Amino acid sequence: MDIEHNSREEFYRTPFGAVTCGTEIRFRLSVTGAGIPSAVRLVIKRDGQEEVRKDMPYMFDLSDHCIYAVNVKMPETAGLVWYYFELQTDRGMVYYGNNSKNLGGVGEMSFNPPTHSYQITVYNDGYKTPDWFKTGIAYQIFVDRFYNGNEDGSFLGSRDDIIKREWGEQPYYKAEQFGGEYLANDFFGGNLKGVIAKLPYLKDLGISVIYLNPIFKAYSNHKYDTGDYEQVDPMFGDEETFKELCAKARKMGIRVILDGVFNHTGSDSKYFNKKGTYDSVGAYQSQDSPYYSWFRFSEWPDVYESWWGMTTLPQVEENSKEYRDYLLSSKDAIVKKWIRNGASGWRLDVVDELPDFFVKELRKGIKSEDEDAVIIGEVWEDASNKSAYGERREYFLGGELDSVMNYPMRKAIIDVVSGKIEAEEFNERLMSIKENYPAPAYYSLLNMVTSHDVERIMTIMGDAPSRHEVSKDYQAQFTLDGYALELAKERATLVLGLQMTLPGVPCIFYGDEIGMQGYGDPFCRQTFPWDKIDEIDEDGRIRERYRNMITLRNMSKAFSIGDFECVYKIGHVYGFIRSYGDEKYLAMFNMGKSEEHARVDVARFGIKKMTCITHDVETKESPDGIHYIDMPRLWLKVYKAEN
Repeated sequence: MDIEHNSREEFYRTPFGAVTCGTEIRFRLSVTGAGIPSAVRLVIKRDGQEEVRKDMPYMFDLSDHCIYAVNVKMPETAGLVWYYFELQTDRGMVYYGNNSKNLGGVGEMSFNPPTHSYQITVYNDGYKTPDWFKTGIAYQIFVDRFYNGNEDGSFLGSRDDIIKREWGEQPYYKAEQFGGEYLANDFFGGNLKGVIAKLPYLKDLGISVIYLNPIFKAYSNHKYDTGDYEQVDPMFGDEETFKELCAKARKMGIRVILDGVFNHTGSDSKYFNKKGTYDSVGAYQSQDSPYYSWFRFSEWPDVYESWWGMTTLPQVEENSKEYRDYLLSSKDAIVKKWIRNGASGWRLDVVDELPDFFVKELRKGIKSEDEDAVIIGEVWEDASNKSAYGERREYFLGGELDSVMNYPMRKAIIDVVSGKIEAEEFNERLMSIKENYPAPAYYSLLNMVTSHDVERIMTIMGDAPSRHEVSKDYQAQFTLDGYALELAKERATLVLGLQMTLPGVPCIFYGDEIGMQGYGDPFCRQTFPWDKIDEIDEDGRIRERYRNMITLRNMSKAFSIGDFECVYKIGHVYGFIRSYGDEKYLAMFNMGKSEEHARVDVARFGIKKMTCITHDVETKESPDGIHYIDMPRLWLKVYKAEN
């Protein structure tokens, strides 16, 4: 007996993917071969509830396949729904569920209840995400390392408890460099005036969204140890400088997104004040402090919950009404204040450590100030079914996030371009995201390949040893050259091409557009080498390819909010169609190290004539919609269909 159900084919499940509350879904199962089951059932359940069995009557024959079907109305309230199938036969019960990789699509038969069920995300009908964000291209800036806007290169602020570094030096990475304890207090002088000065550069590059790492007053260079949510760090500027940045950026068609660190503060903060730096009475100083309810003490004052055991980062008590009022809900709440000052949204640090009720209240606060502001979460896994601290998260049901950092896509792109997986598995991973995420979130995903937390894409593409296998000293001195560097450049072009043509919002980490290298923190956080760009990108090839691919991305909404469908996935060659209205594009990628010849059938899209708009101009014509395309090694081609 052979059984088949494919959650991505409309014949088997209609409609495809995530659905709104109350949607009726048709399920079909195909059975062929010896033995007719005496009963076929759909086993379905809401997340956390009991299973319900629905009889699937025989409907018709299709060739030698018996087709069984049932229609089921989804719940009227948002949540996840899981399902598999059971068939009663004369030899016992047979089951059919999701595949062993839990990616959806074609499943697997078993003689025990399946380990993995199929997922349906049921979300609220009113779920809406900002349209401006979906069509944007983002650029992430680690402020201290981007550019110093002071003409004389002087540092802002008047701190004497920092280590001033020269622009271009290696960030410190060992405790002894800080005097025995890793303090992250080495600074290079980048500031918001520097970001303002480089707005024309970003505009010329084609950027429309700036995502700033934390800018609020804090001890460290990374600012994830917030000292005062109400102040821009004096080393970066002040509130007026931030307003100026947002206003000037908006005039250029660029919006600014802030990094919100709301799971913890710094121990050296006005709220905790462990060092007595601030004039306030902090929770560490007195149990009568107005901030005492913000934190979780087991033995006041020295034993308290902190982020991953780091005592410099005391964890907040999200149940504290005083904390939520201050941050989220009051008239002048922090999340509202900075939207009022010009920000267009927030990226939420470690959002999986914030409870659902907190994120829901945060969304209400932000959207009450600006309904069009975007909310992005830091989630490293599939955010549609993420569980944290024993609870299923509700990020994309309509009441919390608009987007997440798309780490699953990042991994898929790196794996396929590096040759670790082939095109078919790459497509399975991409389609799993498309299947599980509601469309409003799917087209808003922040598609980054480098960030302040991970290795630079150039370093990865040059087959550098894993950071888990080499010392920090090795990482500090490592630089690609020769064949490895050339390979990295070729592969990084493919990564960029995928990043710019797949659904979601591309995000460039500062300096990737010139080929900066580096392992993870702090080596990915080196200063932008403005005076050495021509040394790093000697022939200008990397810059040219970024400009070309960004221009391509910006030329049509097909690449942002258009439909996406794979048309070729053989070996290391991958091809897909992006379409919006009358515009259709075929994108082809050869991730392999040998030339390939692809027979691509796009007849169902009505594409009989198309012209290559990358590299050399090439026109393909075929009356039957079947095109033969030569794909050089490590190469990409994008064709535009002609009407």
